[in-house]
Amino acid sequence: MDSRFHEALRAGLDVFSIALPEGAAALLERYADRLLAWNRKVNLTSITDPAEVAEKHLVDSLLVLPAVAGARTLLDVGAGAGLPGVPLACARPDLAVTCCDSVAKKVAFVKAVAAELAVNVRAVAVRAGGEPEQEKLPRAEAVVSRALADPEAWVPLGARYLAGGGVLVAMLGRDVDRGRLEALGETQGLRLERLDRFELPLSRSARAVAAWRR
Repeated sequence: MDSRFHEALRAGLDVFSIALPEGAAALLERYADRLLAWNRKVNLTSITDPAEVAEKHLVDSLLVLPAVAGARTLLDVGAGAGLPGVPLACARPDLAVTCCDSVAKKVAFVKAVAAELAVNVRAVAVRAGGEPEQEKLPRAEAVVSRALADPEAWVPLGARYLAGGGVLVAMLGRDVDRGRLEALGETQGLRLERLDRFELPLSRSARAVAAWRR
């Protein structure tokens, strides 16, 4: 991976004070390398510049870490190529991650890269429809989606996969209204626990992470 990748990753980690355990940065680099290698044959991501992958995929995923602190299990719904699930597993070796997606080629990539990196990630080819038992998906202590940016669609769906006392996480863009998120959570018996707002340091893209607690 080129120097711009390392600079972008380091900038994001420094700006957001993200501390990684020993070996995690190397795992993230290998994951990004495999993502770009597979992407040349299989369409996994529209972002192909290494520096953008570091910021908009890896750092963006790691912004979820504070919201899922303390969770031992995590379900990533609509994970695509494993985002944010695989980077979170690289940063949290104690976290058991399940990634699900309906696109078989993306699930195949997640299975392959998880085995290569020896991270605690299981990948399931299924479209999450809110029936965890039928879909053979776990009820997890943390449930997150990066693909479903619309909270109105995500909150009622994701809540069905939460274990008791679990946290539901939404990765959002610029337009975030706290009152709307609080009211949305209440419809599912959830309390908005935190709403963190960020600006990625290189692209200046706005990000927000909302977390509701059951």
